[in-house]
Amino acid sequence: MKPDSIIDIHPDDQSRETAEIMRRFNDVFQRHDPSALAELVGEDCVIENTVPAPEGARHTGGEACVGLWTAIATEAGTRFDLEETFVAGERATIRWRYWMADGNSLRGVNLMRVAGGRIVEAMGYVKG
Repeated sequence: MKPDSIIDIHPDDQSRETAEIMRRFNDVFQRHDPSALAELVGEDCVIENTVPAPEGARHTGGEACVGLWTAIATEAGTRFDLEETFVAGERATIRWRYWMADGNSLRGVNLMRVAGGRIVEAMGYVKG
């Protein structure tokens, strides 16, 4: 399924902006090219990562968030299958399946928030 065909948008300007940012964010991982991250991530961004279980690590600040996502996007032999991206205003939910280099996979979701045209919050959760 094409990533652009699975975005549901509420018809308002904030939702359209958030959807475009999520499309560009998802492209980073689909293309393994983190070059767009610096312009997508806010300086006050906070990520609550999926690991280590059960709480996950907290990454604060644009530089830390870009660094984490760059490492994930460029991990050799891995890929994300996008299952759904749903947008409502400044909020987005991304359902995904992550395939590791060893062929195993896990499914998860990211709860995202956009403010001022940049990603400012991301909370990741996995099944299991």
